[in-house]
Amino acid sequence: MLLSLCVVFATILQASGQQAPSAEQARWEHEAQAVVIVRDDWGIAHVHGKTDADAVFGMIYAQAEDDFNRIETNYLNSIGRLAEAEGEKAIWQDLRMKLFVDPDSMRATYSRSPVWLKRLMTAWADGLNYYLHTHPEVRPRVLSRFEPWMGLTFTEGSIGGDIESIALDQLQAFYGDSSDRPEPIDSPGAPAGQSGSNGFAIAPANTVNHRALLLINPHTTFFFRSELQMTSDEGLNAYGAATWGQFFLYQGFNDRLGWMHTSTGADAIDEYAETVIQRGSRLYYRYGRSQLPLRVRRIMVPYRTPGGMANRTFTVYGTHHGPIVRAADGKWISVRLMQKPIEALEQSYLRTKSRTLAQYRKVMDLHANSSNNTVYADADGHIAYFHPQFVPRRDPSFDWTQPVDGSNPATEWHGVHGIEDSPHVIDPANGWIQNVNNWPYSAAGPYSPSRAKFPAYMDNAGESPRGLHAIRVLEGRKDFTLDRLRDAAFDSYLTAFAELLPALISAYDSMRPGDTLTARLAEPISVLRNWDDRWSAGSIATSLAVYWGEALADVIAAEAKATSLSSYEYMRTRGRPAERLAALIVACDRLTQDFGSWKTPWGEINRFQRLTGDLVQPFSDSAPSIPVPFPSAQWGSLASFRAKAYPGTKRRYGTSGNTFVAVVEFGKDSVRARAVSAGGESGHPTSPHFDDQAEHYASGNLREVYFYPDQLTGHTENSYHPGEPVSSK
Repeated sequence: MLLSLCVVFATILQASGQQAPSAEQARWEHEAQAVVIVRDDWGIAHVHGKTDADAVFGMIYAQAEDDFNRIETNYLNSIGRLAEAEGEKAIWQDLRMKLFVDPDSMRATYSRSPVWLKRLMTAWADGLNYYLHTHPEVRPRVLSRFEPWMGLTFTEGSIGGDIESIALDQLQAFYGDSSDRPEPIDSPGAPAGQSGSNGFAIAPANTVNHRALLLINPHTTFFFRSELQMTSDEGLNAYGAATWGQFFLYQGFNDRLGWMHTSTGADAIDEYAETVIQRGSRLYYRYGRSQLPLRVRRIMVPYRTPGGMANRTFTVYGTHHGPIVRAADGKWISVRLMQKPIEALEQSYLRTKSRTLAQYRKVMDLHANSSNNTVYADADGHIAYFHPQFVPRRDPSFDWTQPVDGSNPATEWHGVHGIEDSPHVIDPANGWIQNVNNWPYSAAGPYSPSRAKFPAYMDNAGESPRGLHAIRVLEGRKDFTLDRLRDAAFDSYLTAFAELLPALISAYDSMRPGDTLTARLAEPISVLRNWDDRWSAGSIATSLAVYWGEALADVIAAEAKATSLSSYEYMRTRGRPAERLAALIVACDRLTQDFGSWKTPWGEINRFQRLTGDLVQPFSDSAPSIPVPFPSAQWGSLASFRAKAYPGTKRRYGTSGNTFVAVVEFGKDSVRARAVSAGGESGHPTSPHFDDQAEHYASGNLREVYFYPDQLTGHTENSYHPGEPVSSK
């Protein structure tokens, strides 16, 4: 009888298309029971697990609930399989990634990873696979199964990884058509030939409550990260922003300390001009007095077509410096960059569990952060600035902003710089630290690192209008609170226009009285002359200044490119009076053409809109949107909203800038924070949390962060184990 029942049960399962639970599914379900996900009234997940691995399982499951599409897309990018979803247009993006990331190599790297890290990577893959198992209605574009090694392909959460510095058009020119590629020398004896972010740290001496403060204000593409909290019984308790698909918080805080990463101007990526020689059927490259065999391998890139999958195979080349990615001046150019996936993932995760400045610094000794500066604050009252921990030691006599001679052994790297011989600041006497993607040499005012003490390759960013603005809102103040730090982060002063507009007004004042332009420009000049250089939604001057600045940048673009100056520096120091006046005419004409009058308030132009969950958002002037008062950071605004008009629109819609913004106060026994994310936590238009933070975002009205369980009382929407049906309470 029992056998008959078993046969019947198996028949029912087979008929229903299901399979009996496997050992893997049993493991998933066991892990799920060790995790609780609490959603607060903003839809933000607070994940608790018995172990760190359980917390990783739960947090990635929660991310998948909110936006699986973004998770999958990030890993299609990181493992070089985007063309399998998006077709031939993504072939070159995949090839670029496959030059550095090989699945077999990554599997081997995973196998030699520390045991504790393997547990986290396994839990990560389990959480995603369990999500797909429990949500059969979700149809992945390509990745129907995640493997633990994949976590090693995406190990730091910045907006653009090192590999993305390689230009796709030049990669295509080299590998797409051999006629574009310089021929190797056939005789052995031939002669050798800005996005951005803001971080502030305030020492207790400069605050009303005598507690350290931290501003976390990344500028990325919208909806680039998930806001959440992850805790465990093993001491994990971190809150912040996780790049979709990653199991660590990239920018955030725990109950003892916080960290903010800003994109660096340090040079950690180098190009080498290789002299390639052909001898018979083989290729070599010159190195010192030797000729070494060029590394040659085949890479296959699958891609989707209307008729099914197809493949394209490339023969690719490399030297000991790295893969060949382009050509220039008759040489083949190789790229060398950081490739330390284990250490990078370790560093990204372990800093979230650091409890003191000493522990945080020890984690940095892994030397696996190549792309980010760090602004730091903690409950002991310490504040700090740290440069990236992977900056190669190089001969400073070479110009490392250009390809160096790959045949010269003197261009080799000699290890990396440590904290002590890199620009850094700890507890400066002025009581504040800032970095806004500018150079480190103004990070703490007069207590900043000395530029003269460091090689030029430590910074290619220089100072910026935003850097000058940051100093302006921080220096000389002892009255900071959470609210006042928030006010500083949204200070409306536009330093660029404060410097640029006087030259325009002077040019107008120098015009001859009978000049035909005098009357035409009188009113716009009057508006700008009387402006206080501050943005607001109702400001006509903001509209006029932004359109004028853009028009002037267009006029001088070619000349600026021919110099070593940035567009802004060229406008500030070399723009001619006639060009400045002509740009104002263009600005007035564009505003009038698009909006009926150049007297259009900025908030009528600059808008936030979220209509769909698509990765590339559509925009429409006829659909609802809200005004955003702050413009792009290029004009010195600390709060950033990068917007433009799209086909069929006159208004400008933002796609990047402020995303997750938080102000944090560290007490000896507690932490307080306020935050906001662009739009909302969910990527699903049917969710109430799709755009419920939009008004808060546009106004800079940060909401309370529920860091402690008692703060969730009265603010809990639901609580559940992964895999359980979710119902509102």
